[in-house]
Amino acid sequence: MTPRRGVRPPVRMVHLGLGGFFRAHQAWYTGAAPDAAWWGIAAFTGRSRALADRLSRQDGLYTLVVRGRERDETSVQRAVSEALPGTDVAAWCERLARPGVAVVTLTVTEAAYRRDRDGGLDLDDPDVRADLAAVRAGAAARTVPGRLVAGLAARRASGAGPLAVVPCDNLPGNGSVAARVVTDLAEAVDPALAGWIRGQVSFVSTMVDRITPGTTAADVRLVAERTGWRDAVPVVTEPFTEWVLSGAFPAGRPAWEAAGARFVDDVHPYETRKLLLLNGGHSLLAYAGSARGHRTVAEAVADPVCRDWLDRWWDEAARYVPLPTAGVAAYRAALLGRFTNPRIRHTLAQIAADGSQKVPVRVLPVLRGERSAGRLPAGAVRILAAWIGHLRGIGAPVNDAGAGPYRARAGSARDVLALLAPDLAGDTDLISAIDDASRTDDRSTSG
Repeated sequence: MTPRRGVRPPVRMVHLGLGGFFRAHQAWYTGAAPDAAWWGIAAFTGRSRALADRLSRQDGLYTLVVRGRERDETSVQRAVSEALPGTDVAAWCERLARPGVAVVTLTVTEAAYRRDRDGGLDLDDPDVRADLAAVRAGAAARTVPGRLVAGLAARRASGAGPLAVVPCDNLPGNGSVAARVVTDLAEAVDPALAGWIRGQVSFVSTMVDRITPGTTAADVRLVAERTGWRDAVPVVTEPFTEWVLSGAFPAGRPAWEAAGARFVDDVHPYETRKLLLLNGGHSLLAYAGSARGHRTVAEAVADPVCRDWLDRWWDEAARYVPLPTAGVAAYRAALLGRFTNPRIRHTLAQIAADGSQKVPVRVLPVLRGERSAGRLPAGAVRILAAWIGHLRGIGAPVNDAGAGPYRARAGSARDVLALLAPDLAGDTDLISAIDDASRTDDRSTSG
């Protein structure tokens, strides 16, 4: 039997990136808040309209399957009041121009911010240049910075007042990153618009954590069998969830803290812990584990060789997490339990995507710190060697729009390092260690 929606919550939030993680995380927190009846979400896909259409046919409802080690718990989620295709830029701008809308959240990718090597907006990017012209002309923008600036321009024109932008992506200081690229583009469009954004829009930094594999056809069938509802777009996730936020909400927000979110003065220690230990560990398993023939995180962690590599990486990375040692040790233990959950099918191919954006923020801080301390970090070296092997065609397939320059240099660890971290390109001991690890990887996959 199809669940009944009832009265939809009024749209007071807009989201970009209507995917499984958003629906397992930000939408879940919003629906679990005690004031959820006042905080409906208008959620936009990145570009495709297929998911928006499927979810709209279900009146915004979907099943969340929380998959523990032994059993599932299912619930119908109701926080999404509207599901819209990302190509409908007019609808996007109209929602942001509403006075009642107070929060914009994002779950995109590191690459979506279109940054240059200095961290600002890449104004030489052809898509960014096209968006600059489009926003000036009042036409549809396509990039994430372009859509945000177009929506904020519409809000300014309508006199709708301030709001908060809340990026929920695996980037250090993601609030500052979003603020930089948005104001860079706005400055190029109209300096007065950039000034309005600086005065009226807050950018909140966040750390988000909940492993959410892609939904499979088997998951869809299982939900139908167990609930009697033929939900076309269920979401499967793990029991663990965490959300840490830092920043102002000038127009208000849901009571997310009642659902377990934490508001802190500085999110940096928490995002560092997650980026280095969870995300860095995932990258290690994605490249080195897939090179050894594994398909999922659970399979890779069950391999003693991969487990040893993971422990070495965690030992190195833990030195750079600015939190108490006991808390970091507890987080590592919890991560191991999460990674070994065999009922969460988190594929290494999914994690391996966009390595050119992920490896710099997940690995280089540890690598630089260890080399400065005179240590040759075996874990960090293993990740880099496995990633170079990935670029050469070993293990998970390359799915990375920014991989081209690295693939062209993948025959030489020195050349890859010169592009990835020029300050380390002359480190002969490091290059030799990467080459040695690469030869180990080659032997482990040669049969």
